[in-house]
Amino acid sequence: MTTELRTELAQIDDPALSGASQTDDTDVVSLGIVGDVEVDDEVAHVELALGAPYSPTESRLAERVREVVREAGYEPSLSVAIDDDTPAGLIEDAPNVIAVSSGKGGVGKSTVAVNLATAMAERGADVGLFDADVYGPNIPRMLGVHDHPGMAEDDETIIPVERHGLKLMSIGFLVGEDDPVIWRGAMVDKVLTQLYDDTRWGDLDYFVVDLPPGTGDAQLTMLQQMPVLGSVVVTTPQDVALDNARKGARMFDRHDAEVLGFVENMSTFVCPNCGDAHDVFDVGGGERIAEEFDRPLFAEIPLDPSIREACETGEPVVSNGDTEAARAFESLAEGVMDAVGELRRQSHAEGEPSTVDESRSATERADAQTS
Repeated sequence: MTTELRTELAQIDDPALSGASQTDDTDVVSLGIVGDVEVDDEVAHVELALGAPYSPTESRLAERVREVVREAGYEPSLSVAIDDDTPAGLIEDAPNVIAVSSGKGGVGKSTVAVNLATAMAERGADVGLFDADVYGPNIPRMLGVHDHPGMAEDDETIIPVERHGLKLMSIGFLVGEDDPVIWRGAMVDKVLTQLYDDTRWGDLDYFVVDLPPGTGDAQLTMLQQMPVLGSVVVTTPQDVALDNARKGARMFDRHDAEVLGFVENMSTFVCPNCGDAHDVFDVGGGERIAEEFDRPLFAEIPLDPSIREACETGEPVVSNGDTEAARAFESLAEGVMDAVGELRRQSHAEGEPSTVDESRSATERADAQTS
């Protein structure tokens, strides 16, 4: 019965991994995405190598597996077992760590980080947000946070602030609202490492890090100290921003961290009065750099006053209804989650799959894929 069921499951393709196998087979059985299959009475227990909870693609894959199992006459019981060589797979209990970066300041990187993390949380994921932008820690204001993290009574760990479904830690909690951060490189390294290590993050699916712009000490510290799976590089459309975005992207290549894709912020402005579109900061820059690096352009975020207003009021625009800006950030989150899943499934397919359960229960993580 098990062999017959595996044959049925081999009908399911994973198009995203068409190049992952050394053969022409792209089905989930040949790629190793389906692990152990056991039939107990009327229940079929199926292990799946899924690494990105609430990813739209992985949710569809899991739902398709459920359909095939039911068509074969069994009740499906799915669990997650993935063995891969990505940082998230190598380190026990590590979430999928995603760095949001930019080659220069002023491109809206922190706004992108806040709305990306919030959109992930709104899909149901457990998300941590680390504001590591040492010289411009603005995320507490963007999330409407006015209180400070606490300390656990039983040890010396820090309890992150929770807001909009996120667990937040920020450099901004360590300094006054109007005080400049005047730290040398060694101090930057020490503070960032201590905040990351000493915070009680709990079980997370995704961990979004808002890096400072550029390619200096803070960025290198994060890459060396944290299991960064990949980066989302933020740029605006004009060439001067693209020049710096390239430098930021190449920094991750040199530290064996994937560039997951790009975001073009401050894209076309649509006049609310006349409805005409205006390309204030040029046009097509995001597409050009994405093609250059052979990575996806996750989203083109419009130049919309509502985004600024949302940052001022502490309510991420992605939560503010059915608007073009909200849809753009939702699309960004879905694209990033899908990219994480593709990366981890491909790593699993290229290795020798084993059955390594994630930190949460296997059934709970499988259910997350179809919620």
